[in-house]
Amino acid sequence: MLGWELPPHNSGGLGVACFNLTHALSRQGADIEFVVPYKAKHPGIDYMEILSAVKIDPIYRYGNGTYESSKITEKIIPGHSHSGLMSIRDVQKEYCAFVDSYLADNTPDVVHAHDWLTYEAGVLAKKNYNLPLIAHVHATEFDRAGMNMGNPLIHEVEKEGLMMADRIVAVSEATRRIIHEKYRIPLNKIEVVYNALDEKYSLGKYSYDDTLYDFVSELKKDGYKIISTVGRFTLQKGLKNLMRAAALAVSKNPKLMFIFAGDGEERNELIQFSAELGISSNVLFTGFIRGRQLRDIYSISDVFVMSSISEPFGLTALEAAHHGDALILSNQSGVSEVIWSALKYDFWDIRKLADEMLAVAGSSALLESLRDNVKNEYLKITWDELAQKCLKIYNKIVKRKVF
Repeated sequence: MLGWELPPHNSGGLGVACFNLTHALSRQGADIEFVVPYKAKHPGIDYMEILSAVKIDPIYRYGNGTYESSKITEKIIPGHSHSGLMSIRDVQKEYCAFVDSYLADNTPDVVHAHDWLTYEAGVLAKKNYNLPLIAHVHATEFDRAGMNMGNPLIHEVEKEGLMMADRIVAVSEATRRIIHEKYRIPLNKIEVVYNALDEKYSLGKYSYDDTLYDFVSELKKDGYKIISTVGRFTLQKGLKNLMRAAALAVSKNPKLMFIFAGDGEERNELIQFSAELGISSNVLFTGFIRGRQLRDIYSISDVFVMSSISEPFGLTALEAAHHGDALILSNQSGVSEVIWSALKYDFWDIRKLADEMLAVAGSSALLESLRDNVKNEYLKITWDELAQKCLKIYNKIVKRKVF
């Protein structure tokens, strides 16, 4: 498997999905070597071998060109031969070199590459070693760019990886359609394997600690409803539309508090936007959070909104539902394909979103109904079932392998 992150060194859902999928595959008897572009310990992952392709700290795997000090370079990239700091393309180049060297002495049955960051290494494995290749699409560049063009270089990498792959795994039907329509890949080459709830949520026990967000707890006692969203602050997530809908909702019900949990390039713009809309006192920005802080946000919230312009799946919605949140999902999110007990809307329809938030906040019966019914849906999807689908895909392409 070729991946870019694993917990606890993940910046988003990609690492969580890779962890859960590999863990489930290992329970089905798969022997996995997982390649990452950094060197670090992964506590709790003892069911597979983790190979470090590049000897850098996990935080720098996306490049660090903003730093210029040679001393910093020496510290974070020990023994690195380059005179300058590594860009993401430098990391990918070394990642490919490692995979090439590794495959010269090792012959796996299948190479499974996750997203564009590893597709070049996957294509190398197919071209140089004639190995069956699975391209797993968690998000396309069209998703990340809010269905705009995005980075043309990434499009080229994605297109080659998808064209060369023996089979493609998409995390939703929406993603499958994007791959087909944007890259002209035949539909019969693409199989949908949804994500499921993180095992740490579904199997673990967790008690909410109301001392972490005292201010929000006091607001709830005063009759406020808490509406949250979690994710990267990027164009893809549709957060400015959510902010506009929040302003409409607050104008009719001032006892709404919105929590924006996460960070990203739109952070300062969103903070300023909340002030321009006159709702800054009704919006709380937490910054990037994980672990207990994240779970407490889910637990203290009444409603979770996924406002994405294009969301291939959306694991955070399942996490929020597990902690008792009612869900409002954009129709452009993959998770809306498997969750029916949620209110839904098109990402551009801010009036409908505002009306749905007001409806849930104003009706205890509707809130409880949405909370209770969703539990019967998200727990039906299991990683073991999804791993079995992946194994069937592996077996199909291995049979066609030319030895």
